[in-house]
Amino acid sequence: MSSHPSPAIEASGLVKTFGDTRAVDGVDLSVPRGAVYGVLGPNGAGKTTTIRMLATLLRPDGGSARVLGHDVVAEADTVRELVSLTGQLASVDEELTGRENLILLGRLLGFRRARAKARATELLAAFALDEAAGRLVKHYSGGMRRRLDLAASIVVTPRLMFLDEPTTGLDPRSRNQVWDIVRALVGQGTTVLLCTQYLDEADQLADRIAVIDRGRVIAEGTPGQLKASVGQGAFHVRLLDPADRPGAERVLAAELDAPVQPEADPAALSVAVDDAERAAQAVSALARAGIEVANFSLGQPSLDEVFLALTGHPAEDGDRAEQEKEVPA
Repeated sequence: MSSHPSPAIEASGLVKTFGDTRAVDGVDLSVPRGAVYGVLGPNGAGKTTTIRMLATLLRPDGGSARVLGHDVVAEADTVRELVSLTGQLASVDEELTGRENLILLGRLLGFRRARAKARATELLAAFALDEAAGRLVKHYSGGMRRRLDLAASIVVTPRLMFLDEPTTGLDPRSRNQVWDIVRALVGQGTTVLLCTQYLDEADQLADRIAVIDRGRVIAEGTPGQLKASVGQGAFHVRLLDPADRPGAERVLAAELDAPVQPEADPAALSVAVDDAERAAQAVSALARAGIEVANFSLGQPSLDEVFLALTGHPAEDGDRAEQEKEVPA
């Protein structure tokens, strides 16, 4: 008998349709225990619908899934006892204080009053909300609400946490705080399924990543494996003068015989190339053309570039909305 524990999540051929829209089209997942597993894709790719099926909020139209060894349809109540779900919108009560929200949840989960108060105090301190504990949640910032929402999700520490776009709309400091919280939860043994459209978030947190596009898993592996799957390095050039970019694009395309991608920075360009000598020759060609380079680098492609290579479009180009409806399992 194998000594290896079963995966935290096993999904095979999951399908969900809404009318004529096939939001999830045969998703397979195997999520190991005690890790952060990223589900990455643009808006409308099927990520949230997949999470809702796994969390028993939606009944699959096809396929099967087991969460912590339990079938999500036949044993839905058991699954709900073992997991928590933090969605894109805060689920706390704005008309209560932070402390009152956590005490109320503790009581609803069966804690005696003293234990509920003690757990609320622990969580407020852990999430750096103790100074705001007595303020109404409607006066919290977006980052504070998100931290309170995460705290509410672990009044009873779950064995598996679903995080659906946990940092949407947060400033960089609040995002980093949420990332630290996720790392701490995993350090305590919780498995995290992280659903995100932010490639840097998946790169920072996930041990493995499934890339979903148009309802299907199109690639799976560690961040390093996905980057290596593109097969080429990425040559990045930043110019001193953004006005030189059209000329630089022509020079690089001719020198490297490859498509040149303008970056969001108006002075920056990138091209897929894995030969350092050719990259150096391209920089020399720019200099001969009178185009000054501020800096350049050659390295592994970013996850953004991986996504573009896999799908043919950037991660933000979600072209269909998931028509998600909550129905009883």
